[in-house]
Formats: sequence, structure tokens, C-alpha cells
Amino acid sequence: MEKELIINSSPSKVEVALLEDGKLVELHQQKTSNKFVVGDIFLGRVQKLMPSLNAAFVDIGHRKDAFLHYTDLGPPLRSLQKWVAQVRKGTLHNHLLDHFDFEGEIIKTGKINQVLNKKSPILVQVLKEPISTKGPRLSCELTIPGRFLVLIPFSNAISISKKIASAEERSRLKTLINSIRPKNFGVIIRTASEGKKTADLHVELMELVEKWKNIYQQLKTVDPPIKLLSEIGKTNSILRDMLTTSFNRIITNDKALEESLRTYMKQIAPDQAKIIAHYKSAKPIFDTMGVNKQIKSSFGKTSTMKSGAYLVIEHTEAMHVIDVNSGPKVQRTNQEEAALAVNLESAKEIARQLRLRDLGGLIVVDFIDMKKHENRVKLLTTMREAMSQDRAQNAVLPLSKFGLMQITRQRVRPEVKIEVQEQCSTCGGSGKMTASILVTDEIERDLEFIFNNMPNVKLSLSVHPFLAAYFKKGILGRKWKWYKKYKNWIKIKEDHDLPLIKYKFYDDKDEEIRLT
Repeated sequence: MEKELIINSSPSKVEVALLEDGKLVELHQQKTSNKFVVGDIFLGRVQKLMPSLNAAFVDIGHRKDAFLHYTDLGPPLRSLQKWVAQVRKGTLHNHLLDHFDFEGEIIKTGKINQVLNKKSPILVQVLKEPISTKGPRLSCELTIPGRFLVLIPFSNAISISKKIASAEERSRLKTLINSIRPKNFGVIIRTASEGKKTADLHVELMELVEKWKNIYQQLKTVDPPIKLLSEIGKTNSILRDMLTTSFNRIITNDKALEESLRTYMKQIAPDQAKIIAHYKSAKPIFDTMGVNKQIKSSFGKTSTMKSGAYLVIEHTEAMHVIDVNSGPKVQRTNQEEAALAVNLESAKEIARQLRLRDLGGLIVVDFIDMKKHENRVKLLTTMREAMSQDRAQNAVLPLSKFGLMQITRQRVRPEVKIEVQEQCSTCGGSGKMTASILVTDEIERDLEFIFNNMPNVKLSLSVHPFLAAYFKKGILGRKWKWYKKYKNWIKIKEDHDLPLIKYKFYDDKDEEIRLT
């Protein structure tokens, strides 16, 4: 399987598209101002104790207090609280835990007001990003992830990824990590560590311990709420968690981001640094790579597959519901075989849609009815194989007697919602708008206003591809007339997201020039 990572960077956000064999399977968006990413570690302050919920609300700097449930405190909470208090008082002089006196573990059935005090500082990690009107969800079971290993302070457990199947390799890794890990630091051995040398694992382990040391040093001087450790950017985290030899291209339109990625790649996989490339064309990268077209066809209420069968995806407060339909083009020579073929194709598309939209919680799928037991088993096997590619934790249950399949999927980030139906921004759906022939006159008036007020500006004009073709047409095209009139070259960019008679002006820093 070939994988491509297409990265579209703009001043306000970074969009990351993951393609597998040319098909869009994941789409991530990260605003440059986002301060609360899964994995970030904060020193917060307990604001409220809610015994009825057995939870606390913690101030970590978000406009909504973050939610911390008793079950997310972790057994070594008292040790963590003691360590934080001693570091802040200056009585601990080393970030390592080999000489630290541990406290007893908290019990699973305890109450929040028995272990936490209002207004007390607390070291927490973001478990879920802010979703809708809810603040972030937190955990006190801290983890510091790397590409091969995950470091767990206040633990001595060593866990190994289930995807490492070889008993010999599992034993080798466990023995190796146990010999090099610091005392009272647990380790999760990730799938990427399979076959790696001692030196590689030791170097990364020391880097993770160094991050813990940075937290220790900051705790001495800072006051809550404050971020102590930032999770790496979305792009780097995808590389860290997913990079395999099947990646054949990583391309971005941002030169600085390309250099950052290349530097990071040289640290984690030097042999693959050559697959990173800088996209230089003026045409939007998502248009050239076909990402925008796939977004338009993949999002929305209905998703049509190659055979003509289609999915109808509905959302409610409690769950997501997916209905599988055969469509008019499906061959119906044998009802059972036709139903099986549509269901198997749909299973793969559903798994892709769940990853792409990042749907979480309960998903109920209404497949086409099948009578044969072996076909129902085959569908379950196919669905589970398709979902095995998903990084989010999930569970797939067998078909019920009503032909419904239940899927649960972990949700840690807001669902990806993209409106693909385009409403005319001029008429608001009424069906009537200003005559299209007048758009060139409007642009002319705006150009004259801009150059009168900003004579030295380097201007770009974004328009629908039809308008762009019209402006560029011919040796004496409109853009040449503008150059002759204003003594200034105007770059024309195509934007498929703009309605036919809408346009935008940008300066040389790619910031929009608003005239109204």
C-alpha cells in the first residue's frame, strides 16, 4: 500500500491529507492558534469539585474549565501530587524518581473529594480536545510519546504493542527496555520499535526522559495555569505515529514546514528524508493533488461508491446511523450475491468514512439483508479487517437478528465536518443574482481603489477557474491591460471554492485585503 501525505499550509491553519493508494482516508485540520492539543501537559488548578459527577473541573487556561473524572486520575495520583508539591517547594533536586518515596495508590471506587482539594495545583494531560461547548478532558496518567517508545512516569510496567507478533522479538524488546529504563518509569513499546537496535531505542528513551526533566525544571518557577509540554505539531505527530516504508511521498506548499519536516525526519528515519518535497506551483496544492475533488465527493449526507451503491450517513445526539443502499446500477442476477457484493464494498467505504470524518461514539450500520450465515460472517471479517487500519480504538460487533451492525470508535477530537453543497453567496439560494457580465467592472473598480490607496502593493487576485481562464486568455488579455494601466503585475489564482462571480484580493503576505 502506497501512502502520500499532502500538507496545505496557510497563515491561519495547516491541513493534512493522508492518501492510501491515491484514496483520501484521513483529513486533519489544525489552527495555528490551537493551544489545547491531545498530549499537551499542563500545570492546572482545581476550580470545582463535583461529588455528584465524581469529577473535578480544572483551569488550564481554556475559556471553559477542563473536565477531570476520578477514573482518569490514575492509581499513583498521590505520588504525582507529592512530587509536584516537593518540586515547587524546591526540596527535590533531581528529575529522576529512583530515590523518590512513593505514596499508596488510590482505590478505584474512591470519591473525588477524598483525593483532591479545591484551588490546589495539579499536573494534567489533555485526553480529548475541546469539542463543541465542552472544555478539554484531562488525565493525570501522564505519558510522553516518542516514535518507538512511550514513557510513563510513576510506573514500572513494560507493555508491548499487540501488533508485534513474534514471541522472540517481544521477549528481546522487553529484556532490552527493562535494562535501560530509569527506575520508576514505565514504558510502552510501540509497533515501530520492532527490529530496532539498542542504540536507537536508548537514544529515544533519553530524549523522552529529557522532556520529563524540562517539566521538572519549569515546575520550580511557574504558576498555574500554564502549558509545560507541547505535543509536536499535527504533521510531525502523524509522521511519528504512522511512518512506515510504504510512505512514498510527503509534499507541502510551505518551505519552512518542509525544512522542519526534513529535520524531524532525519531524526526519526534518515533514510526516508528524500521523500519530502516542496510544492512550488501557484495552483492550490489540494487542487493539483486531487484532494479537494475527493473532499467534495466524500463528505455530505450521501457517499456514492464505484459500483453505484451508496451510503446515507445521518447524525443524531446519541449516535451516527449509516444506511447501505444498492442503487439502480447494481446487477441483480442473484439477490444474495448482489447483497454480499454491495455489503463488502460498503464495509471498506464505511471504515474509510469513519477515519475521514473522525466519527466517534456509537455507529449503527443497516446493511442489506443477507440470509446465508457464511455471508454474514464474511461481512463481519471484512469490516474488522477494514477497521484494523484505523488508529483510533474501535470495536465491531456481529450483525444482529435485524441485520444491524454496531461499531464503537474512540473520539478524542471534534468531528470533521465539511459542507460540500454550495449555496450561491450572492442570491442566498433565491436563484437570482447580479448579472455575471458586470463582475469584471466590479473588479476594475476595486483594483483602482486598491492601487490609489496602496500603490506599491504586490497584489494577487483569487477567482473561480472560469474567470481565471477569461482573464488570462490571449496575448492582450485582461491581466496585460491591467499591467499597462496600473504599472503593477497582478497574479491571478484559481480557487475552486469561490462562487463564479466572487473574488478576493491578497497582498504579498497572503493576507486578504478586505474592501468592505
